[in-house]
Amino acid sequence: MIRVSILYPNRGRFDMDYYLEKHMPMSIARLGGEDGYRGVSVERGLSGTGPEPPFVAVCHFLFDSIEDFMAAFQPHAEALRSDIRNYTEIEPVIQFSKIEIAEG
Repeated sequence: MIRVSILYPNRGRFDMDYYLEKHMPMSIARLGGEDGYRGVSVERGLSGTGPEPPFVAVCHFLFDSIEDFMAAFQPHAEALRSDIRNYTEIEPVIQFSKIEIAEG
């Protein structure tokens, strides 16, 4: 299983309400029914090693493989990317990871 992490560094405007109420429901509706989809979670940064969190928000999509994610994402890429400007000007950092250990 792989995790696609979309991390938003804490360096600018981020409309969490829009992200949670509009963008993520749209993302889940478009990606959630596709082959290999296993789930999604969204985290709001609270703190870090300093007084501010390094990331204002983090989204994790779980898929069976990178290929499954790309097959699900590609048909919706333009719509999802164009919606980003509605909640932030922050350039997200994207990481694909293979899950080696998961518990609980």
